[in-house]
Amino acid sequence: MDNIAGTKSALSWVVNLSVIFLVVLWLIPTVGLLVSSFRDRDQISASGWWLSPFPVEQNFQAKAAADDATSQNGTNVIEGNLFSEGSGEVIRFGGSRNNPTANAAGETAELSKDRTLTVQQNGDFVYTSPAEIKRDPSIYYSTKTPPKFSMDNYRTIMSSSNMDLAFINTLTVTIPATIIPILIAAFAAYALAWMDFAGRGVLIAVVVGLLVVPLQLALVPLLQFHNKIGIGQSFLGIWMAHTGFGLPLAIYLLRNYMVGLPRDIIESAKVDGATDFQVFTRIVLPLSFPALASFAIFQFLWTWNDLLVAKVFLPSNSESWVMTVKIADDLLGSRGGDWGILAAAAFISIAVPLIVFFTMQRYLVRGLLAGSVK
Repeated sequence: MDNIAGTKSALSWVVNLSVIFLVVLWLIPTVGLLVSSFRDRDQISASGWWLSPFPVEQNFQAKAAADDATSQNGTNVIEGNLFSEGSGEVIRFGGSRNNPTANAAGETAELSKDRTLTVQQNGDFVYTSPAEIKRDPSIYYSTKTPPKFSMDNYRTIMSSSNMDLAFINTLTVTIPATIIPILIAAFAAYALAWMDFAGRGVLIAVVVGLLVVPLQLALVPLLQFHNKIGIGQSFLGIWMAHTGFGLPLAIYLLRNYMVGLPRDIIESAKVDGATDFQVFTRIVLPLSFPALASFAIFQFLWTWNDLLVAKVFLPSNSESWVMTVKIADDLLGSRGGDWGILAAAAFISIAVPLIVFFTMQRYLVRGLLAGSVK
């Protein structure tokens, strides 16, 4: 029955459902990041993004004015309301920072030194103390706040100083760091695919082996080498660093693609008197555009989103910051706890890579799979 026209096998349904599941699985973090980019910082810390449409329970601190204290039967009393606007609902409260929600609304909390605190659900409170109240006592309470969505996180990023310079610096790093390894790898891949010379197999094995070497192992020695030759912590230095780290994958992809090109075309060109350089520039290079485009996508995305290499090989002054360094060092700081800024920065920084990807993505699968099946 599986071979009847118009019917689908059970395996095809499993494949389709698996693809849908994987797509949804990848989309969930992206949707969460997008929602968080519009949320208030305190609400992000209080609840998950999936609860963003609902009111959020948050803790607040209020001060009772000591000047408002009155004497009642020998006891100093402060009365008031926690909500300045006159509307709100207290869920729990407390008189200590260590336990800000120790009591439910309507209860009386026994504090130190025979002091008491009572907070009603509508925010009315009564604070009593047998001694004179010299400082404004703190009242901690939790209440539900409506969901808050705004463009404040995006405004903070876009209006920050030197963000336009960081964008230009990112382009200055990314474009040459994408073009240079493609130019070098294309020549190397052609040589490894179609030219016979001693040690070709060893070179191919070395290229494959370099694919698994972590770039972190080479950062310090490479920076020391750059400093010795005078290109340390400069744009030229980071171009060379990205080129070196990207060449193994570029050579591997392009070589696999070029090996799969029709041999008859290349041999016919050589019989007609074409040199290797002419064969490469007039035949192999135009036919290898899908592979070139697929690597360009990978290299562009990697260099655009890079933080580690930029921190090591670029000067530390703000005039040389790329966008990732600007966001990490200036907007987020050393602790990086402002998740709203981080989420908004992620979507701002991926705008250009998305344009590049969707422009060239039709070549991606063709370039990656070429040469894998004979």
